[in-house]
Amino acid sequence: MIKQTDIKTNCDVPALWLDHKTELRNFIFKRVKDPDLTNDILQEVLLKVYKFCISKSGVKNLRSWLFQIAQNTIIDHYRRESKFSFRENVPDIEEEDENLAFKDALNYIQPMLDFLPVEYSLPLKLADIDNMKQADIALQLKLSLSATKSRIQRARQLLKAEFITCCHFETDATGNIVSFDIKDTCKPLQKIKNNLSK
Repeated sequence: MIKQTDIKTNCDVPALWLDHKTELRNFIFKRVKDPDLTNDILQEVLLKVYKFCISKSGVKNLRSWLFQIAQNTIIDHYRRESKFSFRENVPDIEEEDENLAFKDALNYIQPMLDFLPVEYSLPLKLADIDNMKQADIALQLKLSLSATKSRIQRARQLLKAEFITCCHFETDATGNIVSFDIKDTCKPLQKIKNNLSK
């Protein structure tokens, strides 16, 4: 039998929990409006955190990661309970907070686009942010359709490289971002981060 003290974790779960437990409970209660259910979900979040910290290394942005686990646990609970007919009692959690870490990352997409040469950043912005059709982008930029597609594809590769260079992020099994933070070495985005936190 394995004793609790024999299990090694890759993050300090007690300290982590002490720092964030109250805020997590408030976050969950705001969404489920039930004290008992809040405590049940909070306990489930703790178990998930503990299991993660045994099996994997620590994450860079602990707060974002914890709240994403809480968010996913609330959603999982309502999916399990979806057999109940009174669906109007279920909060619109997914619409309200679709993915906290992903929304955080979105704040930096436009600044990172500015890191790219304009011949790549502009078609990518028009396609992925302004949702223009590639044929319309080609007309606007006076490019052939194949050249437009090529630039958008190349821009996505360049943006991904910037993202990897400037950011710490972790994804779940389905590719969703669960933790996001700016690297200390990326001064332009650190400046933006500081402005956003004011």
